[in-house]
Amino acid sequence: MSFAVNMLTRSLNVFHLGGSACNNCDIEIIDTLTPRYDLERFGITLVGSVRHADVLLITGIFNKKSAIRLKRVYQEAAKPVLVIAIGACACTGNMFQKSYNWNVSVDKYIPVDAYLPGCPPKPEAMIMAMVKLVKKLRGAK
Repeated sequence: MSFAVNMLTRSLNVFHLGGSACNNCDIEIIDTLTPRYDLERFGITLVGSVRHADVLLITGIFNKKSAIRLKRVYQEAAKPVLVIAIGACACTGNMFQKSYNWNVSVDKYIPVDAYLPGCPPKPEAMIMAMVKLVKKLRGAK
């Protein structure tokens, strides 16, 4: 197992970046940190700087102007960094596809490692996605 993969499978620091969204996914992400779900018991914490992040959570859509910030945040992240698109908007554009504000999906701007669709996905699904991603990194089945 490489050093980078070994580091990512211990505890994960997560940075959340929201684009133009309805904020439902953002609320569900915050809900995973409440005592009911307590993501921190798995060693997964939300950090305030992308430079400390192992995982970048993307919600909402990114237009041409906000995509510039998205690319810059991704470049500032310490490598290796995993990118997870949370919610139907980040995965496909969902209801914003025919909007003047939508250009292309997030994976056209930066590489995305995992997609978690749903409008919004529930905290249980987010936790399961993180567990599956860690297992995938470890090479487990």
